[in-house]
Amino acid sequence: MIPPLYSYVITHNALIGCLLRGLATRRSFTKQTLLPVASELAKTASFLRFPGRLKLPNTTMSSRTLPLLFINLGGEMLYILDQRLHAQNIPADKAKKVMNDIISTMFNKKFLDELFKPQELYSKKALRTVFDRLAHASIMRLNQASMDKLYDLMTMAFKYQVLLCPRPKDILLVSFNHMDAIKEFVKDIPCILTQVDETYQQLIQIYTNLSSGEFQLIRQTLLIFFQDMHIRVSIFLKDKVQNSNGRFVLPTSGPVPYGTQVPGLIRMFNCTGKEVSRLQFSNGGNYNAAIREGSFEIFGDRVTKLGTNMYSVSRPVETLMSGTSTNSAQHAKVNMAPNPLAKEELNLLARLMGGLEVQKPGNADNGFRVNLFATDEEEEEAFISRPDELSYGVIKIQATQDQQASAELAKIMGEFSESGDQSPIVSSKGDDLLAMMDGL
Repeated sequence: MIPPLYSYVITHNALIGCLLRGLATRRSFTKQTLLPVASELAKTASFLRFPGRLKLPNTTMSSRTLPLLFINLGGEMLYILDQRLHAQNIPADKAKKVMNDIISTMFNKKFLDELFKPQELYSKKALRTVFDRLAHASIMRLNQASMDKLYDLMTMAFKYQVLLCPRPKDILLVSFNHMDAIKEFVKDIPCILTQVDETYQQLIQIYTNLSSGEFQLIRQTLLIFFQDMHIRVSIFLKDKVQNSNGRFVLPTSGPVPYGTQVPGLIRMFNCTGKEVSRLQFSNGGNYNAAIREGSFEIFGDRVTKLGTNMYSVSRPVETLMSGTSTNSAQHAKVNMAPNPLAKEELNLLARLMGGLEVQKPGNADNGFRVNLFATDEEEEEAFISRPDELSYGVIKIQATQDQQASAELAKIMGEFSESGDQSPIVSSKGDDLLAMMDGL
């Protein structure tokens, strides 16, 4: 089966090829007649080099990608925060509270019910806003530079995992690895554990019956989302799985996708289906057959290590701006320009942001700040040196001035007004974290 992305390219090229051949057989066409054809060829060439930069038909994007993107990025965020909480010697009770509050908010039932509805991916800026609010769903605080670094680590880690999946369907196994680790974080909290188990059921119900073609579409949608992100990460650089320009190195060894054979053998058959000869060739790598398939149930061996915690062994992690990322940054600046009144932004911010309410510490002694850099000086330097195009910040919406803006969003915007700051101080139990979501 040809993936829709490449099918579109092939079809486009075939049509232009036929047109040119037709023109070549007729002498009545002038230079002016051929100019539109040349323009079409230029568009095709640009599309082949940068497939995500030409607007594609809606059929090339999966409407089932957002939940997997959110869960996997959320899992990576929890790995990083858990490592930093331990590295900075945060008291165990406070560290536990942060993890519990974030996971409880992340797996709120109404929040996930909205998230699992078929829908297109949202913009990078809107998704970043959701994770900014999620990271601050407890007593922990991150400043802008640390939040930028956190998001960079999350996105590059999941991008690497998507690239290395032997089969598109293995993205679901990566998601289950994240879910298994999250479940371990809250194994002693029954109410949150129930929320996580319900999400397992939703994943199994929705995704295990999808076809290989639908998973290919999900993988394609994720890669288009990640294609302009080339942040260098020290762990990847040291392991030599990432080049100095921020692009990943794909391995030429290891197990082949489950259900397939190791490349290196060509078999030829006659018209009756009988094998008549074999030809061996060098496959250029060191591959081996997959022993078994990973489990797609709540409990079981996932087989793949993609999606497990790579921070479980203490290693310093740095993110660096790629020296060749200027063009990508300029492109990102165009793509991520906020458009809060667009349909997808309204849907995301009206339905989801309301459920990710930032908790305000009851007093200064309860709250604390986490630094994702070795020192405060490094953090400040990173904030100053980071290009403006790559600092997401937080989206500010003035949607209430538009007559077509939804009343639901206007209500939420009102709750974020200055008058809302007079509300009673939230309790330490975290119940307020779900209050707005429960009211939707």
